[in-house]
Amino acid sequence: MLLSELVEPLEEKRQIGSGNPDISSIAYDSRCVTAGALFVSTRGQQFDGHDFVDEALHSGACAVMADDPKRIEAFRLDVPLIAVPDTRRALPILANHFFGYPSRRLKLVGVTGTKGKTTTTYLIEGVLRQAGLSAGVIGTLGARIRGAPVPLERTTPEAVELQGLLASMVSEGVAAAAMEVSSHALAMHRTDGCEYDVGVFTNLTHDHLDFHGSIEDYLETKLMLFDSYPRASKKPFTAVINADDPRSERVCRATYGDILTFGIRNPADVQGTNVSVNAKGVSFLVLCPAGQFHVALSLGGIFNVYNSLAAIGAALSLGVEAEQIKSGLESIRAVDGRFESVDCGQDFAVIVDYAHSPDSLENVLKSARELTRGRLILVFGCGGDRDKMKRPVMGKIASDLADLCIVTSDNPRSEEPQAIINEIVAGMDERASVEAIVDRLEAIKRALDAAGAGDLVLVAGKGHETYQIFKDRTVHFDDREVVRELLCGSGSG
Repeated sequence: MLLSELVEPLEEKRQIGSGNPDISSIAYDSRCVTAGALFVSTRGQQFDGHDFVDEALHSGACAVMADDPKRIEAFRLDVPLIAVPDTRRALPILANHFFGYPSRRLKLVGVTGTKGKTTTTYLIEGVLRQAGLSAGVIGTLGARIRGAPVPLERTTPEAVELQGLLASMVSEGVAAAAMEVSSHALAMHRTDGCEYDVGVFTNLTHDHLDFHGSIEDYLETKLMLFDSYPRASKKPFTAVINADDPRSERVCRATYGDILTFGIRNPADVQGTNVSVNAKGVSFLVLCPAGQFHVALSLGGIFNVYNSLAAIGAALSLGVEAEQIKSGLESIRAVDGRFESVDCGQDFAVIVDYAHSPDSLENVLKSARELTRGRLILVFGCGGDRDKMKRPVMGKIASDLADLCIVTSDNPRSEEPQAIINEIVAGMDERASVEAIVDRLEAIKRALDAAGAGDLVLVAGKGHETYQIFKDRTVHFDDREVVRELLCGSGSG
């Protein structure tokens, strides 16, 4: 695509230097530049792309886009330079145009909220496949195109990768896709230009305030999916909203399109009732516009009833029939690191979960409590370089709901692990049974050694993650692997 054609959709632009090269790719990371690329100098939280223009040119970039006036004046380039007001806002427009507006050529469901995004997208994928539709999914666990895995670096990829991934789905014949839409992605304009048929609001609780600053800003960012995005699209839009969330009315008021609510406690279009939780999963009756049907889900926790109701609402909005929805939900056996059981034949239960916010930890602990007749033993920590306000709050929740709390490292990043642990413990009840063990493997070992018949060990915070991030290194670490190795090594499995 010629440079002039590629930048045509940008309302404000100015070319410095002559030339109209054929653009073979778009890159915002100088390390990913190949011959014929347009290098877009974006600014992130750590790096400024304007600092890497020379590297991009050395790697073969044939055009550059920039938005820093002082730097633009200083550049003396042998390739055309496109000056724009904001490269981060320009990037998704370019990517969308370059890949032929792929979201217009399939049904796209965006799922946003603090908790439940991953499971909800996987439930939607299962329902779509059961309905005979070729499906795609994008999110924390990576992407899948018609069942084939595609690794991702972020929950919601940067605009170039995202639009390229959607284009690949279109070329592979995908009819509908479900994707997690994180608040970071919305704020950083990664999803700009995506045209959604359905937007799902799961819930909103205390998280990511280190990035957003306030819960109000966090909510306003989420609302983009329900207001400004459908306003910019020609597709009809349906919002699927959790009626039991305190902010549901606010989301409903902001929605530009149709609304379908779901819930258990409050009246909703998709109502869950007769809920039963047991060791094998949850079951419930669904009352919805398509009639009523019973679902027996092989996923534990009351929160998965909500995730299922959200998936049902999305599927109904796409025209999937009730029987196909029921079959699709019941076909899902597990979602990596989401209330995932690890069974090596031991006489106590072990569950690994991604819960890393106050509300999600509380929900998982309450669900775990319902499944055990013995003691509830918790292993958890908090990530470094993230919202510090939630650490004592999570400590209080843990000490209130678990019989034994073992506080350990999560992903400490640049912070000292012991300092993070101290902030968690500061919020805990002094009368609670609490142990602090910095080494995560030793903490898990201690929990398993302490467990007896009928107890339940919950290892929370990292879930599906296969790594641990320290100040100076990243190492392989998978809670599920560690549990299996310890149980088998101890002769319990």
